[in-house]
Amino acid sequence: MTGSAIEPMGDTTIEGVEAVVARAAAAAARWASLDLADRAAVLRGIADRLDAYGPELVALAMAETGLAAPRLTGELRRTSFQLRLFAGVVLDRGFLDLRIDPPDPQWPMGAPRPDLRRMNVPLGPVLNFAASNFPFAFSVAGGDTASALAAGCPVIVKASPGHPRLSRRVGDLIGETVEQFGAPTGTFGLLFGRAAGVRALTHPAVAAAAFTGSTAGGRALYDIACGRPVPIPFFGELGSINPVFVTAEAAYGRAAEIAAGLLAAVSASAGQLCTKPGMVVIPLDAPIFDEIIELARNRPMPTGPMLNEDIAATFTDAVDRIRSHPDVRVLTGGGPGEALVLATTARAVLVGPDALLHEMFGPATLLVGYRDTDELLELARTVGGQLTVSVFADRAVDTARALIAAATAAAGRVLWNGWPVGVSVTHAQQHGGPYPATTAPAATSVGSAAVSRFLRPVVYQEVPEELLPPELRSDNPSGAPRSIDGARPR
Repeated sequence: MTGSAIEPMGDTTIEGVEAVVARAAAAAARWASLDLADRAAVLRGIADRLDAYGPELVALAMAETGLAAPRLTGELRRTSFQLRLFAGVVLDRGFLDLRIDPPDPQWPMGAPRPDLRRMNVPLGPVLNFAASNFPFAFSVAGGDTASALAAGCPVIVKASPGHPRLSRRVGDLIGETVEQFGAPTGTFGLLFGRAAGVRALTHPAVAAAAFTGSTAGGRALYDIACGRPVPIPFFGELGSINPVFVTAEAAYGRAAEIAAGLLAAVSASAGQLCTKPGMVVIPLDAPIFDEIIELARNRPMPTGPMLNEDIAATFTDAVDRIRSHPDVRVLTGGGPGEALVLATTARAVLVGPDALLHEMFGPATLLVGYRDTDELLELARTVGGQLTVSVFADRAVDTARALIAAATAAAGRVLWNGWPVGVSVTHAQQHGGPYPATTAPAATSVGSAAVSRFLRPVVYQEVPEELLPPELRSDNPSGAPRSIDGARPR
């Protein structure tokens, strides 16, 4: 038997979890050793199937999430694109990071250097906790699944409760594809229910986990992963306010442009994006305040519905927490289907950062007025770990340089005169950041570098040629790029 292991929809039983994980464990060695061209073919095949069933999948997603067809169509296109991107990564073979140091009897360490041959190998079965706000790109066939499969790891997805029928259908399509291409039983599995996800996370055969969601939920799962008898890597994306810092020159010179961009970024997808700008820092008397009020009155930007009741309730609680602060006022919005813009001062944030530096996952943002450059820079150095930090400035002056330095210390992606809501899927992308944005700041969940999360290096010392992986043998039959004695891969 080949293909995937998918339990019937409805919370997966303990016995079901054990069976799915056991099949993934049994598949691990065969999937890891599959010819890389065949591995890439599976990834491309999944992308082709998703595209072929696109209208059906978009209709299912609309029914379960309330998201609009154009948004979902674009997201599905992104999902199939990143599957093909990872297929290309597999075929390139650079992700193996092949390094060879030939023996050297004159090595300056004082002892001969042995023959050392190093490469990355798959970790083993990966558990992916699917997100609710991206029903395609961060869900069953999303980036975590694609990158783990590309690394050579079987994948078990714990489906999001926000779109179970869509998850089932996408899981079926993946299962049909891996079976068509002869992948081993257990290459892909799907679980439903919170208890099933926790049970799988504690299973000794699961080698790593990925998560996108709330700070509370992600931290709880991270603690479980770290508390196992054998801890495992847990790549969690937890939460981010994605602060935006606007210099005085930009604030006065481009007030209308910045105000319009902010309202568009906060309204998009009802603010249910992990990169939504949740705090915008501007001069206290900047015209942006008035521009936002005017735009909201004359050109309102509909936000659309919340994804589900749980997200709506969490958003309401977060807004109430910020709004109840004595130094916070409502600038505009907050009615049905419109973005809420709150306002406070930099001094209030600096006096009590824990009260105001809090993610509002939905259509709301906090404007923070600063008095002078010193206050602006002090706040920039206080925001903590973030996915993104944006800087709006007109020139590379000392203030801008200091803001870029603070942003580099705080975030995984630093933007110049741009809003962070678009995350391009490409080779140089970094979607991660210091805690609490993520649990693994050296990793990314978007872009081709995401594959490295599910690999570990092994060095073979003086191992006979015939026992080495083909990519490390002298003849290198696949032509994989390799570093020889420290020289660049070729």
